[in-house]
Amino acid sequence: MSANRDAISPIQEFKKSLSSLTTFLGATFVSTDIDFTGVTLDSRDVRGGDLFIALPGAKVHGARFAPDVKLKGAVAILTDVNGAQIVGDTLPVIVIEEPRGIVGVVAAWFYDAPFTAIGAVGITGTNGKTTTASLLDQIWRMDGRSSGFIGTIGITIDGEDIPTTFTTPEGTDLQSIVASMRERHVRNMVMEVSSHALELRRTGGAHFIAAGFTNLTQDHLDFHGDMESYFKAKAKLFSHEYSDLGIVNVDDPYGARLFEAKSIPMQSLSRTSHQADWYYEDATLGASRVGYHVRIRGVGGILIEGFLPLVGAHNLDNALLAIALAVASGVDPIAIGYYMQNLAAPVGRLEPVKLGQNFLALVDFAHTPDAVAGALRTARELTSGRVIAVLGCGGDRDRTKRPIMGEALRAGSDISIFTSDNPRSEDPAEILREMVGSTSGGHESVIPDRREAIAYAVAQAERGDCVIVLGKGHEIGQEIKGIKHPFDDRIELARAIEWLNDPIDQDGAPEAGGER
Repeated sequence: MSANRDAISPIQEFKKSLSSLTTFLGATFVSTDIDFTGVTLDSRDVRGGDLFIALPGAKVHGARFAPDVKLKGAVAILTDVNGAQIVGDTLPVIVIEEPRGIVGVVAAWFYDAPFTAIGAVGITGTNGKTTTASLLDQIWRMDGRSSGFIGTIGITIDGEDIPTTFTTPEGTDLQSIVASMRERHVRNMVMEVSSHALELRRTGGAHFIAAGFTNLTQDHLDFHGDMESYFKAKAKLFSHEYSDLGIVNVDDPYGARLFEAKSIPMQSLSRTSHQADWYYEDATLGASRVGYHVRIRGVGGILIEGFLPLVGAHNLDNALLAIALAVASGVDPIAIGYYMQNLAAPVGRLEPVKLGQNFLALVDFAHTPDAVAGALRTARELTSGRVIAVLGCGGDRDRTKRPIMGEALRAGSDISIFTSDNPRSEDPAEILREMVGSTSGGHESVIPDRREAIAYAVAQAERGDCVIVLGKGHEIGQEIKGIKHPFDDRIELARAIEWLNDPIDQDGAPEAGGER
């Protein structure tokens, strides 16, 4: 389940008939007509009156759960030919050829097309989606607009936070969430749109007034196979099916390619090129404040000036895209210049941990080679001393990026500490072997226990250094062998700093462990 169904469901009751659904789909259905009052594809989430969408899975067909969902009150099942044979006469069945592709479309139809009532913005790319979406949401709220947010760090509906485990929810949940936003008179919504969601059609039935593209770097090749397939999945968002306008970072080569395709109206943005529709005339580091004094040029000669209190060149890209999308949604550019000074990075994105220590401590979500390199470049800019970095790679994910991330860690830090991330079903030692490779530097350690690795990093820190813990950011758990254990990098970093400031038990001092 991507989110608690009660939390994301609208109060309004919806009711549709099976006959109207078969007419809508042009599907096969032979049975007495009945009404249904909900739609879901998660057998654990079925309520009385639901239509259950049974999809073929990697290990078992969802139709196998027909007896269970009937006991929970499901009144009918939408599935494919194989699923219908499995269901038999357990429940009334609607049969279509590929149900996976129409889940979102069916949910949008059931909830009376909620996207049409909200000025929704979709953001895709490898890195920067969460930060860009958060900055846009902040601008809307400063502009006095009720807003919604759907993304990696959770779901927000007009100020109410709802936890989630997917960047982009399943189609049934997505349409229910947006229907709840419509019910609460949300004016604008921003949503991170993942390549998985686009490829698996979770976004079916969604439509955006504008879509933004951040960048494309190596990630998720375990799912997409190669970069070309990964790009094509992302590019689907920039079509008439999904978006009215595309705003694209053309400094990224894939963004430039997407812009040139121009399948929908497009605007370009660039950190430096004055040929783009959006660019920085000036971005100067603040002398007394952390951030940049900026002058931004936009479409039609728009000029936006102000102070941007973010760090790192990548955040200049994120902010420029968020500002361009805000203007596209109708926010006054002059007001944006004023709002800019109050913008903040989202949780777990170069988030500082401050307990009075004499060194900088940061937590960041960077979990791709490019993001790791970028975060370490920013850490270098922020410190006069050494960069001490902790990094792991997740299990059951793209293995090809592990050695590349290991090299990015070595290249960007003075002391490199290899550790575990979320090993999931994999052996943490094997993940570390792939990360570390056959070469080693003079100042690196392999410490499989993430808590010990963080403590060791802090123990090495001296005045003016920067300790940065990468990979998990806002996450509050570590998944090992199917069990999610409580774990928060920010808390662990704070504990290590507290121990350093006031060590109660000297015998508990962090040790190097796997020094290479």
